[in-house]
Amino acid sequence: MTEADFLAALRRLPLHAGAHGLTDDAAHLGDLILTKDMVVAGVHFLPDDPPADVAWKLVATNLSDLAAKGAVPLGVMLGYPIGEEAWDRAFLAGLDEVLRTFGCPLLGGDTVKLPPDAPRILSLTALGRSAHAPRRDGARAGDGLWITGTIGDAGAGLAIAQGAAGPASLLARYRRPIPRLAEGQALAPIVHAMMDVSDGLLIDARRMASASGLAVTIDLADVPVSDDLKAFGHDALTAATAGDDYELLFACDGEPPVAATRIGTFATGEGLHPLQNGQPIPLPDRLGYQH
Repeated sequence: MTEADFLAALRRLPLHAGAHGLTDDAAHLGDLILTKDMVVAGVHFLPDDPPADVAWKLVATNLSDLAAKGAVPLGVMLGYPIGEEAWDRAFLAGLDEVLRTFGCPLLGGDTVKLPPDAPRILSLTALGRSAHAPRRDGARAGDGLWITGTIGDAGAGLAIAQGAAGPASLLARYRRPIPRLAEGQALAPIVHAMMDVSDGLLIDARRMASASGLAVTIDLADVPVSDDLKAFGHDALTAATAGDDYELLFACDGEPPVAATRIGTFATGEGLHPLQNGQPIPLPDRLGYQH
């Protein structure tokens, strides 16, 4: 069963109105925003990644979902499997650091005993508050598609974590992403749609277009990539299909109030239509990561 299959089955269950048909990354209860992310050893982090970095990533990925709703974080609830004491204590040190960094206190959670040799599966629920919480399905024909920051650094960082030679800056983008909380709060009142890029720029842009009932074009020549990534040897297409960026992808009809790059346009129709310097190119076989 794929993630899409499982979501389709879940949609046949009783759903709260705030779930929006499970078409978004967060639920709304008035101005309260709730989101949950899980990270799994061997999927979202490497078994030998530093435990403190795993804690950082677990919290940061959840806060990135809140950022996409323009939310101010209120707190988190942790689901944690207790295992080796040294690993657990290093994780707790990283958890303390990331919670203090983003002013996001622990509300509670649950612990279980990790069976011997079982992969670590960590879960976090984050709560925030937002008076203007955009969804991913509100893009309008004629809107520009914009992205904060640079794309593809975390994908290169994963390669470095797996043994490739490369700079610490790229490794940090993979292990310690920075949720765009301030940018999300500035954008939320004026954008028509917004989400964070977790599975890859192309696949997430297609999701936004599909949810909005529109087509979207993206010119790879406009996709922002860092100098370190260029030196590492990854091109824009590789960057646009990598995951773990946790930048904000949004649709709006004017200049945004934050630093961002316009990379495409929404129009009537359907599908994702990639360009290279204004010329259509074939859709790549892989758009991003799919569970």
